[in-house]
Amino acid sequence: MNSIFLRIYAGMLAALVLVALLAVGSLQLVNALRHDHYRERLAQGSFRLMADNLAGMDAVERTRAMALWGRLLGTPLHLESLADVQLDSRGRTRLLRGQVLVERLNPSLIYSLVSEKERLVLTATVEQVSEQLARATLFLISDELRRYPAPEQRQRLAELAEAKGFGYPVHLRAMDQMELDADQRRRLVEGDTVMALARGGDSIRVMVGQVDTPWILEIGPLYPLNPYPPQLLVLFTVLGLSLIGLTLYALVRRLEYRLRGLEAAATRIAAGKLEARVPEGEGDSVGRLAAAFNAMAEHVQRLISVQREMVRAVSHELRTPVARLRFGLEMVEDSEDAAQRRKYLAGMDHDIQELDRLVDEMLVYARLEQGSPQLDFQDVDLPALLERVMDEAAPLRVEVRLERGVWRPAPDGGLIEAEPRYLQRAVLNLVSNALRHAERRVRVNYSIAGDVCRVDVEDDGPGVPREAWERIFTPFLRLDDSRARSLGGHGLGLSIVRRIIHWHGGRASVGRSTLGGARFTLTWPRRQARA
Repeated sequence: MNSIFLRIYAGMLAALVLVALLAVGSLQLVNALRHDHYRERLAQGSFRLMADNLAGMDAVERTRAMALWGRLLGTPLHLESLADVQLDSRGRTRLLRGQVLVERLNPSLIYSLVSEKERLVLTATVEQVSEQLARATLFLISDELRRYPAPEQRQRLAELAEAKGFGYPVHLRAMDQMELDADQRRRLVEGDTVMALARGGDSIRVMVGQVDTPWILEIGPLYPLNPYPPQLLVLFTVLGLSLIGLTLYALVRRLEYRLRGLEAAATRIAAGKLEARVPEGEGDSVGRLAAAFNAMAEHVQRLISVQREMVRAVSHELRTPVARLRFGLEMVEDSEDAAQRRKYLAGMDHDIQELDRLVDEMLVYARLEQGSPQLDFQDVDLPALLERVMDEAAPLRVEVRLERGVWRPAPDGGLIEAEPRYLQRAVLNLVSNALRHAERRVRVNYSIAGDVCRVDVEDDGPGVPREAWERIFTPFLRLDDSRARSLGGHGLGLSIVRRIIHWHGGRASVGRSTLGGARFTLTWPRRQARA
């Protein structure tokens, strides 16, 4: 068992290493996706604004505008047909929804749909989506705001920000509301574009003054993309692996504890303590294993108990006929009368037949008590089988009338699936038992209703006390030992009946008969499940 758990722990270690590798790959993927989203967020507003402006221009105006914007961006702009753009179906769908695409290439390709009707796409090739794009965006927004009076520019800017989806804040501020040094104020007044670092140095703002207005157009703060650091990966990996390792260790330790309980119970059973059992617990695989183990232990305990009882009973059963045989041999030796010798020899022959019957019943019971006896199920005519049993059993007690009761075959006849030899033995045992205890009558009934067969054997004898209805099927049990021996019983017949009908998937029971004695009933399915 230790080797099993060593393999489990080795598997856990391999799983932990795999989790670590997956964590590294996941971090790389997350950083790549964040970078794509960051670039698209920066380019979204600017390229949507350019694409919408181009949609309302003629060919000459488009050429001049793209040339100007290209100089601001530091890269030429192009108009291409949507059919000529090398994009997959998902990318085309996103373009048609008004999104801006940034292909993860070096340099990057940026796409924005200009006109869905004309199916034109604005494209640009940029080395880096950075501050230069912010400068171009300032120019585009300023150019758009100059078309409106100064009091309306703030409202127009809010509409632009909402419509174009800029990935950063855009504001119009008064000069006195901004934290600027003298040089920055001078440059803004002169119409220059000013870039300023935030106090913490983790972001920048890009500003330009609006001509003939008191407003300063500001973009930002713009934060650079900071990939998740490897140190964070190490921290989360260590924490995750520790949590997974502790959880797996707790599960394996619990599993080991339960399996060691199974091992201890098996050791106790091997030492002869057949009553040892294990708690079954939950309905998981170990719980099912424990249930199967307990069922096996109970079966083994019962088989050994039956074997011990059989040994004790056989020694008791053999003692009387062997003693009679010894006595008969002595009398044959001493007797000179031929008639007396024949009498003693006949008695000895009866004792030998009794021993033969006992051995036969023991062998049959032993075969039926094994785990799964070989049964050859065949189509059997149940009424014909009952007729044969009655013909064979009738001479046992000629003074008792063996009669047919109510026989109800199925609409399609009396054919059933059964093991004919064993089923005949079971019914014969019941009929013989009824004949031994009956006063004058024994009656045999049968019926086939649906998929259930039933056979009843009734007698008018003393019957069976209610408290003994289950015990009577116990091997070697006799409710009246002296009477049973005088009638030739060994206490195995009913046990054999129950085991035979059990292997047919049915049940044997006893009750009161309408004749006044006992009624033994066999019920089993008409069709047997084939392996």
